[in-house]
Amino acid sequence: MGPLTKEIMLAALTELNESLARDRPNEFISMIMGGGGAMILAHGFPRGTMDIDAIPRGMSPEVLTPQVHEIAKKLSLPADWLNPYFSTFSHVLPVDYAERLVEVYKGNHLKVDALGKEEMLIMKCFAARTKDIPHARALIKRNADLRLVEARLEELLKKRIPGAQKAIDFLQVILDES
Repeated sequence: MGPLTKEIMLAALTELNESLARDRPNEFISMIMGGGGAMILAHGFPRGTMDIDAIPRGMSPEVLTPQVHEIAKKLSLPADWLNPYFSTFSHVLPVDYAERLVEVYKGNHLKVDALGKEEMLIMKCFAARTKDIPHARALIKRNADLRLVEARLEELLKKRIPGAQKAIDFLQVILDES
């Protein structure tokens, strides 16, 4: 299976919504998405991604494992096509991040909101991988609020959050190259 495109991700989320309707008919699950899926579905990044990084609100991600595996088989997706990996960086998000969430999917049993441009840029700066450079540039071109991003990175540096200086340096390199 190649990268997950916008169409494949939306098909997988639709399958998840339908699976939840069958398996958990009295529940509505809301998720927050980060990573490449958010770049594609919320911020118009044209490339594919290997997975959807999303965490359900108010429940353990493992609760969805049966549905995730069922959909992986049905659509020939990797077993971890939906995973909570981006949550390792969630501690760097500003307290008001929810104000900038972007709805990317809504069904009868599932709603998925993606992180806003600013939060995505903060997380990309913390990851600071070569593959994050085009994402960071795209977010800046899409008018991410750099004052908010820079203020949050400085706040994290003052709190001595590991990686904050590296994130600031990464952002500065991206800005210097633009």
